[in-house]
Amino acid sequence: MADEHAPVPEAAAGTEHHDRYVVRVSGDMDMDHAGELRETLAAALSQAPEGAAVTVDLRNSSFCDSTGLTTLLDARRHGARTGHVLRLATPSHQLLRLLELAGSSGSFPLDASVPG
Repeated sequence: MADEHAPVPEAAAGTEHHDRYVVRVSGDMDMDHAGELRETLAAALSQAPEGAAVTVDLRNSSFCDSTGLTTLLDARRHGARTGHVLRLATPSHQLLRLLELAGSSGSFPLDASVPG
């Protein structure tokens, strides 16, 4: 992909780790990349084994705006409807602050590291 700040499209394939499915995201989660992020998360949720948690690996993503947050929250709701828990692994301080300001700090289980 030409834009180095876009979410990695290969993340849609994910990686299985026992009872978790990992989606790796890199670059900014913002208005410019929300469509691709939405598609990536939807694909991961549809491909994850039934009942598996879907962990979003955020080690290589340092920025999220309100559009990115809305995309994550929408994916969380979609996951809940389909029996999946959407987890955030290694979120940036900026994303944690955004979650707090939006009143969504308890919306996601948070992991200090990525499974595997």
